[in-house]
Order: sequence, then C-alpha cells, then structure tokens
Amino acid sequence: MTQSAFRAQLLTFNGDPAQSPDAARFFDDGVVIVEDGRVSASGAWSALKDRLHEGALVHDLRDKLIVPGFIDTHIHYPQTDMIASPAPGLLPWLETYTFPTERGFENEALAQDTANFFVDELLKSGTTTALVYCTVHKQSADALFTASEAKNLRMVAGKVLMDRHCPEFLRDTAQSGYDDSAELIGRWHNKGRQMYALTPRFAPTSTEAQLEACEALARAHGDIFIQSHVAENLDEVKWVKELFPRQRSYLDVYDHYGLLRRRAVYGHCIWLDEEDRQRMAQTGAVAAHCPTSNLFLGSGLFDFDKASESQMPVTLATDVGGGTSFSMLQTMNEAHKVARMGGHHLTATRMFWLATAGAAQALDLADKIGTLAPQSEADFVVLDPKATPLLARRTARAESLEELLFAFALLGDDRAVFETYAAGARVHSREAA
Repeated sequence: MTQSAFRAQLLTFNGDPAQSPDAARFFDDGVVIVEDGRVSASGAWSALKDRLHEGALVHDLRDKLIVPGFIDTHIHYPQTDMIASPAPGLLPWLETYTFPTERGFENEALAQDTANFFVDELLKSGTTTALVYCTVHKQSADALFTASEAKNLRMVAGKVLMDRHCPEFLRDTAQSGYDDSAELIGRWHNKGRQMYALTPRFAPTSTEAQLEACEALARAHGDIFIQSHVAENLDEVKWVKELFPRQRSYLDVYDHYGLLRRRAVYGHCIWLDEEDRQRMAQTGAVAAHCPTSNLFLGSGLFDFDKASESQMPVTLATDVGGGTSFSMLQTMNEAHKVARMGGHHLTATRMFWLATAGAAQALDLADKIGTLAPQSEADFVVLDPKATPLLARRTARAESLEELLFAFALLGDDRAVFETYAAGARVHSREAA
C-alpha cells in the first residue's frame, strides 16, 4: 500500500460556520495521510506522525495551507474562448457570442482541445470538481469526460438540450436529445469518477415535449444530476412567463416536469420569490450563486438573507464565460461584495465552506469530496500565503483564521494555488507550470 503524507496547516469542516462557531477545524501544524487515492487520516501532526509507515513520502509544506479541493457548481466549458465578451445583457450576449462559439464544437478536435485546456485551467485554480455544461453536440460531452478521466477527476457534466429559440445549427429534438443523453449516461455516469448531469439549457430553449423527455430520463436515472438556469435576468423571467403561462413561476416550470430534487442544481436564482425558495428547500434543489457573472451581465444581486431564511441550499460557482474568472477565490471576492450590497456579511470561513464541504453536502457527495475526512477521495489544494508580495504582507499580519482566509479570498487568485491533488495524485504544480 502506497502511503504519502502532506504536512501543512490544514482547514476542513464538520458543519456550516453560519450555524456553529466550531464548524471549521484548523490545524496550525497538521498532516493529511493518503493511501491509494484516499485520505486515511488527517489532523494534528503530533497525533498522527506515528501512523506513518517506514519509507512513507512526507511532503513538508509547513508554510502552506491545505484545504479540500474547490467545487464549482456551474460552468460552461465551451465558453472558455469567449470569456470577457462585451454585451448589454444576457440575451444579446447569448445571440452574439455564445451560440456562434458553441457551433464550433461539432468539430471533435476543437472540442477535445478546449476540454483539455479547460480542465487544466480548473486545476490551476484549485478546482477539482465542477458541474459542467457542454454543447448540444454529443461529442462535446465525450471530450470533456475524456479530459477529466485522463486526470482522474470527480467531474459532473452533460450535453445541453435545446430544441427551440436557438439557431438551427444548435438545435436538437426532444427525441434526439433524449437518445443522446441516454447514450451518454450509459457511457459515462459512474464510470470511474465521472458523473452525468441532465442539462436542459434553460426553460425557454426547450419545448414541453423536451421537458417531458427530461422528466422521463430523470425518473429512469434517480442518481444522475440535473442542471439548468433559473431566474437570472428580469427579461428572461418575463419571457418564461409568456412561454409557460400556466406555471406559477419560472421555477415552477421545472417543478412541473419533476426536475426539482436532490442533485438538481440551478444557476443564479436571483429573481425567485419566497414560495420558490421554500420549494427549493423542500426538494433539496441547489442554488448555484454566480457573482462574477451576475455583476458582469448586470443580472442582479443574489439575496443571501432570504436564501438563509428559507434554508435553500446554496453553493458558489464561476459561470465562465459569463463569469470572468475560473478562480473560486476570485468568486469568493465578488460573493462577499454582492452579499454586502444586500446588507449581509458573508465571512471568509463560510465562503470556504460553501466552496468545499457545503457544496459537497448540497450535491449529495459529502462522503466523497469537499473534506479531508478518512476514506474520502484525496482531492485537495495547497494554498500559498506568500504567492504575491501583497498577499504575503497581509497574511503575515493575520491574527485569526478568518483574517487569513479573508486575505486569500479578497487578494488571491490562481497564483495562490501552489499545488492541486486529485485522488492523491498531483495534477497541477505552480512551479512546474
């Protein structure tokens, strides 16, 4: 049995910091012991050093901080090459940049090249798991899963479904979308660490027939993920009301077709009402908050207070390419500001929980990722408090865990990621890069 040890400062969680002051577990001199891709033990070095086998490889990272791998719950890999494209709002941005870019993914070579670059960018930012939108092309999903499988990542992805209100060159049908999705589920779901997400782009681009096909697939495969968008933009909300006049709300469209449940993740959730939030809490459906995207497209400000009151599950996400950074640290930066604009103080400790253990819990993956607990998959990130002169100067003056994490969240980006590990194997090194 191969054994490796990583000695560093450690941060992990045993609950939500907003609910318990002892939820964060921090070790100033800690160790993560890894055996065959899983964590065998983690905690204080003094308590665990005697568990090391003779000849175990010990990585001395005592000037660094190890945290569980970041989890990005909403991101579009085909939009990698159109990130930072100017537009006056969501719908014209889709028409002008998104749809023409996604057309290129009918080319398998382009899809594979983009997928490989995309995965490397995630790892460079310390993201070891993501919920990924592909394009309408079946081969785009194959490319993403192939790139993820090569790095042995815990990844969730799906082929986009669109059979109306999009260019003809990106349109499938209710039947072809069903058939392609069923084939991809059979080929990739639970193959190694790959998992499938049923992916209707958003309600306006699917007919009732396609949403019924999604309902049938969701019923047939109770453990797959579901991902889509809801209530991102006021113009979009109005459009959905016109298209689905019999449904109470935008969210109710998905509920009507049985698409609210555990492992169902909806991007944005800005313009929900209280009944919507309560329904998400009841069903276990997850809100993926995408602050850099919401600010970039002017979509609105997510309401943390109302989300907390309803106990609706919330996670953080980049939403590249509407989002402007692959970095979950940069995403925390903007999430903090969005929360402050709404009168809510979002602590750095809770943001790290939302991006790790909180996301894993919301996604029904808490026994696998988002943690350094024994028997979990050894996905973790080594953060460098001296990554930049300014970060080094600020972290040297940190007098608490919250101050240290806040400095990472407000001043950090991919440069702060020293190394990234997936299933115990190093998959990114800043020095090697």
